[in-house]
Amino acid sequence: MIMFMLILSLVLTTVLTTLNFWLAQTTPDSEKLSPYECGFDPLGSARLPFSIRFFLVAILFLLFDLEIALLLPLPWAIQLHSPSTTLIWTFTIILLLTLGLIYEWTQGGLEWAE
Repeated sequence: MIMFMLILSLVLTTVLTTLNFWLAQTTPDSEKLSPYECGFDPLGSARLPFSIRFFLVAILFLLFDLEIALLLPLPWAIQLHSPSTTLIWTFTIILLLTLGLIYEWTQGGLEWAE
């Protein structure tokens, strides 16, 4: 059964990749190759750097999203032999993330305007 699933996955992947290369349009026109497709000529450089605050907020979002992924199995973990250990680790994770958020807040890392 495992060998069948591996062969089926390999065949399906090969067929879909071949279809993609065969059916894809590989002749882009001049409008698609232009830097902007909105109808306006570029006014400035297209390589303007992002603010570091944008990346900070994105990383904070990922961090708290990861926290939810770590805490999601908590209701089932309470039924283990030592639920107190589970709760201690849970509160440790929440405490570390809260302290990190408070530190960023006090340092002004979450302020959009300076």
